[in-house]
Amino acid sequence: MAKPMKFAGFALKNLFSKPATYGYPFVKKEYKERYRGKIVIDIDDCLFCGLCSRKCPSGAITVDRNARTWSIERMGCVQCANCVEGCPKNCLHTENAYTDPAAEKVVDTYQGKPVEKKEEAAAPAEDISDKLPVANLDECVFCGLCAKNCPANAITVDRPNKTWTLDESACAHCGVCKAKCPKKCIEFK
Repeated sequence: MAKPMKFAGFALKNLFSKPATYGYPFVKKEYKERYRGKIVIDIDDCLFCGLCSRKCPSGAITVDRNARTWSIERMGCVQCANCVEGCPKNCLHTENAYTDPAAEKVVDTYQGKPVEKKEEAAAPAEDISDKLPVANLDECVFCGLCAKNCPANAITVDRPNKTWTLDESACAHCGVCKAKCPKKCIEFK
């Protein structure tokens, strides 16, 4: 008989106390100033390097470099802000709000401006067979695309320490690093 009496006291206490929840959707929640909520992108500043996608632990972000699209599955995002911290251009930030509830999963897709291709005169291709790539570190955002695309794994990029190193003996002199650099900061010398 002692166990039902303990439960009765708990039930009576809750019966006469205020509710622990608020009346959503009629009463909107006030978010604290430092609340990490919805991820927002300034698409015009985005390089489409994909670092945010690689940093996302839940896989909610998808970047298509060729189509210049950036997508986020809102209900898959865990608001950890790893993507914000990993963005080399600082084009991601958190907004002090949350995605409104919906019956379906919400995927927001943003389209970047198309890249204008510069018309170049029909010049002979540069012979780089005896030259090595050199990065202009003042222009480099250390996105790592040159290292990722290097077929010989000759380039190492360390974002936290802002270093770019080349293993000269492994370099294949192919020019892929220069072609893949979004900032065009690699030259062969």
